Amino acid sequence: MKKLFANYNFEFSSNEKKLLSTFCKQTLKQTEGDNKFFAENKAFSSILTKLQSDDDVIRLTKDEKTRFVNQLKQNIEFLEKKMKKSWFIKKWIYKSLHKQYENILNNHFRD
Repeated sequence: MKKLFANYNFEFSSNEKKLLSTFCKQTLKQTEGDNKFFAENKAFSSILTKLQSDDDVIRLTKDEKTRFVNQLKQNIEFLEKKMKKSWFIKKWIYKSLHKQYENILNNHFRD
């Protein structure tokens, strides 16, 4: 049975906040010039300001959470593909980033 109300309040550690704010900045740089991604720009800039605030609890809207989770999943898939094609040192670097993203996705965004 589907839940009627979803909780969009998240508590991230300081390391997770840093990683996610870097992720948001990267996404904003990739999509900032294109009008097709106006909604993504708006959502990720809002998420970035919330992550950079001093609040312990980050409250996202449904749209922000949906866009954030989809982008995070795509980034994880991209890192998995890169890890398969790369050599040892690059794979080692990608593996740590991949593991951090997966932990955030599993700990905070799994329904």
